[in-house]
Amino acid sequence: MHTASEQTPAPGRTPSSAAYRNLVMATVGFALTFWAWNLVSPLSGDFKDRLGLSSFQQSLLVAVPVLVGSLGRIPAGALTDRFGARLMFPAVSALTIVPVLLLIPARNSFGAMLAVGFLLGLGGTTFAIGIPLVNSWFPPAKRGLALGVFGMGMGGVALSGYFTPRIAKHGQDLPFWIVAAALVVYSVLAAVLITDRPDRKVPTQSLAHRLGRAGRLRVTWELSALYAIGFGGIVAFGVYLPTYLKTWYAMSPTEAGTKAAGFALVTVIFRPIGGWLSDRTHPALVTAAALLLAALMAIVQAFDPPLNPLGTIALLCMAAGLGTASGSVFALVSQVTPQAQVGSVTGIVGAMGGLGGFVPPLVMGAIYSAKDSYSIGFMLLSDLALAGCVYAFGRMRTVRGEG
Repeated sequence: MHTASEQTPAPGRTPSSAAYRNLVMATVGFALTFWAWNLVSPLSGDFKDRLGLSSFQQSLLVAVPVLVGSLGRIPAGALTDRFGARLMFPAVSALTIVPVLLLIPARNSFGAMLAVGFLLGLGGTTFAIGIPLVNSWFPPAKRGLALGVFGMGMGGVALSGYFTPRIAKHGQDLPFWIVAAALVVYSVLAAVLITDRPDRKVPTQSLAHRLGRAGRLRVTWELSALYAIGFGGIVAFGVYLPTYLKTWYAMSPTEAGTKAAGFALVTVIFRPIGGWLSDRTHPALVTAAALLLAALMAIVQAFDPPLNPLGTIALLCMAAGLGTASGSVFALVSQVTPQAQVGSVTGIVGAMGGLGGFVPPLVMGAIYSAKDSYSIGFMLLSDLALAGCVYAFGRMRTVRGEG
């Protein structure tokens, strides 16, 4: 039932005030829950010292929330198709408070930390709730930029990396209390301010049936592959860039962390630019051009250039390419996916993007251990990005779906 014509976007129409309100709330919620999702990683060195963990155990502590959050997007997206973001966003945000506070009593036990880390993965699922919400409220001509702006919420991970250890210096429990309090406030506001579009199509099939349908769509896996390269590259560099800079360029941990933060900032800024460009030309062309830039810069970096200025330029341009591609791929999702299935498809694509970030650091580490060089790893990245570029240009320009 339509309560007012301004609430239902039509092609070419100016988005309503309700559309912008939902975009702001979704982006803030995405950033906050991603901050919560990433609470363990910035403090993992402290947990390693306190609990006497091996490097593998420390990595496992960081990996569990990320893996659960990535895979959890699959059911979260399908549940959003069924119940709407008006219920899902405040519910998931409120439930995330529980593991955030449980980190306080769990911090003296490795087993308890792993269990809480599993629950903390819930915070990483909100990506699959926000995409269908924003997608439904904005007309096709404005959708790319809107989805890109929402995607900037992934900066919550960078915010956590910067602020969490600094807050912890004033009290080891303080980061958890502050994030929990912010989530309480947000959950209440989200329950009041987030609204689903009045004409939202509600699927009647079971969760398993809808996920099966989304999984049978060819575009789901094509988009997953492209997003695994774009966003997976961002995740991989977020995880591995400090190690690479410290090992290869002999930088101090502080310097390496600052450079890595700069890389993350560029990816966040270029994500909405990728969406904005996708509103003006076919998102497959934007994706192809962005991945071509990333591929060329990876080749440059494979030749181990001096960090100042060539290496820095190559890494920042690579960040711009990967950030642009991660924005344009979701503009492509909105073009080639039936509206009622956007949540289910987004869940699968988002999960593959998150998981795509786990393989490159392992490969880079293994190659460096064996060959004492990162060049092969960068050449493999360039090959992957080039393959994505060719596929986006050759195949995805021709795919048609419901906008």
